[in-house]
Formats: sequence, structure tokens, C-alpha cells
Amino acid sequence: MDLGEVNHQRIKTNGIWLHVVEKGSGPLVLLLHGFPEFWYSWRHQITFLANHGYHVVAPDLRGYGDSDSPLSPNSYTLLHVVGDLVGLLDYFGEQQVFVVGHDWGANIAWHLSLFRPDRLKGLIAISVPYFPRDPVAKPIDFFRGNFGDEFYISQFQEPGRAERAFARYDYLTVMKKFLLINKTDPLIAPSGMEIIDYLQTPAVLPPWITEEELQVYADKFEESGFTGPLNYYRAMDLNWELSAPWQGAKVTVPTKHIVGDKEIGFDAYGTREYVQGDTFKGLVPDLEVVILEGHHFIHEERAHEVSQEILTFLQKLSVD
Repeated sequence: MDLGEVNHQRIKTNGIWLHVVEKGSGPLVLLLHGFPEFWYSWRHQITFLANHGYHVVAPDLRGYGDSDSPLSPNSYTLLHVVGDLVGLLDYFGEQQVFVVGHDWGANIAWHLSLFRPDRLKGLIAISVPYFPRDPVAKPIDFFRGNFGDEFYISQFQEPGRAERAFARYDYLTVMKKFLLINKTDPLIAPSGMEIIDYLQTPAVLPPWITEEELQVYADKFEESGFTGPLNYYRAMDLNWELSAPWQGAKVTVPTKHIVGDKEIGFDAYGTREYVQGDTFKGLVPDLEVVILEGHHFIHEERAHEVSQEILTFLQKLSVD
């Protein structure tokens, strides 16, 4: 994948330095990556959108890549990360932007829309829909109660545990285990097994990614480590406590949700029915749902189709 010329810079925002990649000129489109990725996961979309007249900005979120990585898990709440992004928008002098997020980036984009709808022209959330805050159950209690202690999020809670398990493998193998997941059931390890041991390492790469691209991920995570990324999971209960003021609030920003039909748990969790049903539409009134053939990292697996879906949405809102 030839990215061509991109501009790298570090920007001070919300008390930390974020590394940002940008390309193109025009309306600003903010691309938010997920776990375990960094700005590079958007390599296909960066060039595509820049070539179609947009100023594309793809940060490494706090804890990732070349951005600062605060030590405490309590520094990784949605309020912290949304604060980082509002600071980025201020730095670029943009009052309103388009935001595209995948995985954790989608969750962050949903909450940017919830906390600061005045700053968004439109939202594209990939792979992860908006789930409302449960008024009673904290997330980790919910996950443990429904999926057990060997569910990946349950295992990620204890500081250092997942890092030690990951360290038994080289970084390229860890990347392959996560980025090439084709399981559709919930990620639950057998009793007594670490999730990284449970995930398989495919013998043959799929056609949408190369060994060289996977090595780019491996090299970056070898530099930055996994603790920052895992801290997002360790702040989930704190997110629940801090987001109480938005209990029952709706996402009013115009939204497109893109998801693969083989997304993890898409059928097992009942996600398919949820995203196609009235409850989701009630929470996100201005909503379009697109289901493509593909898995979790669909913005890479089906890069051109996802880029095209993003572009048509941006163009539609620009006309409106």
C-alpha cells in the first residue's frame, strides 16, 4: 500500500502529546483507530479520502504508537480521550468535522458525538454500534456474569496479566493472532488458558494484508508496548461511573454504522438484531446501517468498499 507523502506531527492537547498523521486539504475528517492498531490501520482510507478533497487527520490515540502513554489506567477514560480530540479540533481551528472510528475508535467516536455534538458534522462508526449505559450493572460485572472470567475483557482487567501472556510470543505473532481473527463467536478462552494462547496464528495470510504490513504493526508495538492500549479496557468501569450524567441521552449527529456480517459475536451476541432494530434507531435517530461481507477489521479487509461508503456519506452530508 503506497501512502505517498503524509505529514507527521506531534500536537500538545489535554496535557499530553499526540502523534498525528495528516494528508490532503478540504473539510477535516478525523480517523480513530481501535485495538490493537495505530494510525496505520487507516492507510487505505487516508490516501483515498485525501484524493477526494478531504483533509484527513489520523492520530495515534493516547497510549498508542508515538503518542504519550500515561501510566495510570484511570487516565484512559472516554472523557480523557474525547478531551484529547476536542483539543485536536481546536488546534486545527475546526469547529465541526466528520469523524470515522473503528472498534475502540468507534466507541470513542460515539462518545465524542454524545459529549460534544456541536463539534461533529457526521459520524461513521465501524464494527462497534452504540450501546447505551446500563443504569444498574457495571460493564465488567456484566461481562463476567454473561461470558465468564476467561472472556478477553475479563482477562484484560488485571494489570500486567495480558502483557505477560503476550510476551511469550514475538510481536508479529501477536499481531497476526489479533488482526487476522476470523472467529464469529465471543472471544472466550477455555478455563485456565490465556486468550492470546487461544487465538490461532493463521498459516496463510488473507489477500487483504501482507507480511510487510503486519511487520509495521509489530515494530510499532515493540516500541510502544501493550499497556496503554489495554488500559482502555481497565477504565471501562470508571467510564460507567463518569458517564452517568448522559444516562438516556441520544446520539443526534447524522450517523452511518458499517459492520461486517462475520463480525465477532454479530449473531452470537444478538448484535445483528440490535443494529437492524428499533432500539438502536431510537438511540441514534439519524442512522443508516450498512452490513458488508467481512470480519472485524473490515476497513482493511474490504478497504475499497469501506472507503466508498465513507465517501458517499461525507458527500451526502456536504450536499445537505
